[in-house]
Amino acid sequence: MDDTDAAFDAELLTELTETSGVPGHEDRIRDVVRRELDGVTDRMRSDAMGNLVGTVEGASDFAVVVAAHMDEIGFIVRHVTDEGFLQLDALGGWDARILKAQRVWVHTDDGDVRGVIGSPPPHTLDEEEREERSKVEDVYVDLGLPADEVRARVAVGDLVTVEQTTVRTGDHVTGKALDDRVCLLAMLEAARRLDDPAVTVHFVATVQEEVGLRGAEAVGVDLDPDLAVALDVTVANDVPGFEAGDYVTELGEGVAVKLKDSSVLTNPKVTRRLRDVAEANGIDYQLEVLPSGGTDTGQFQRSSGATAAGALSVPTRYLHTPTESAHVDDVATTVDLLTAFLDAETGETDYTL
Repeated sequence: MDDTDAAFDAELLTELTETSGVPGHEDRIRDVVRRELDGVTDRMRSDAMGNLVGTVEGASDFAVVVAAHMDEIGFIVRHVTDEGFLQLDALGGWDARILKAQRVWVHTDDGDVRGVIGSPPPHTLDEEEREERSKVEDVYVDLGLPADEVRARVAVGDLVTVEQTTVRTGDHVTGKALDDRVCLLAMLEAARRLDDPAVTVHFVATVQEEVGLRGAEAVGVDLDPDLAVALDVTVANDVPGFEAGDYVTELGEGVAVKLKDSSVLTNPKVTRRLRDVAEANGIDYQLEVLPSGGTDTGQFQRSSGATAAGALSVPTRYLHTPTESAHVDDVATTVDLLTAFLDAETGETDYTL
């Protein structure tokens, strides 16, 4: 990706987004995150689910969790047909309408195999078939190989991700898995910048968010933080076809400070402090009220009893598609606000209500 005018590591964002890592199988992306946290944290550990925690020791035992999830939506092979086509089961929320005619990678024990999701030519379909609702269960992957070779190379349980590159389009960055690799980038950038914090900060790359916020629930119990700030993308419906009241957020207007989503009502004192820090540092921000969709924030808020929790979001168009798009300035303000918030945290603020 062209890094012109990007106030963040654009090369790293490209690597993060283009590396595969579906729920429960985040091995490759975890290796990238581990490499980046090495040397900027005092210690690292992972757990039996695959959550990765890099800790920066502070002057006090007051513990802050900063979390972004590693997993991307993808698929698992559920059947190989006699003709050598692959049938899939979804890992995460897909709109099956967008899947036809996509290129994919099938990740096998013997390496990655490229395939395409087939789509019959429209002029061969009758009216009923054209109006039929698409389902993930009905798509198939064509590897372009003889059936016996497919059966020899691919097994039930192999993983599938969309093949896509990350590029700049004007002021936007677009590609697959910005959800939530753009927030992994923000977390890693903040870890690089954080210097001698007053509190202990756990930088957590969670797993299995896309299938029910599962990793955050487990690691939240293990860490039992005093304060949690989760990072995720959020809806930006600032495109034709939506009224302004349904935008949720707008690209180019700054990092979003979350007020609610389906999983959480953020702590008002945490939200107020995020806004105060943004205003004190001249950082552009907007407020997010997300009608549906959950994030790791909710699990951290209650996994070990009541925890003060807030969230920052990167406004993103076309979520859960291979062309997710975010504004480079919004990515930069997310990094800036997260870093400033951590620098300002002393552990002395009373977040009880």
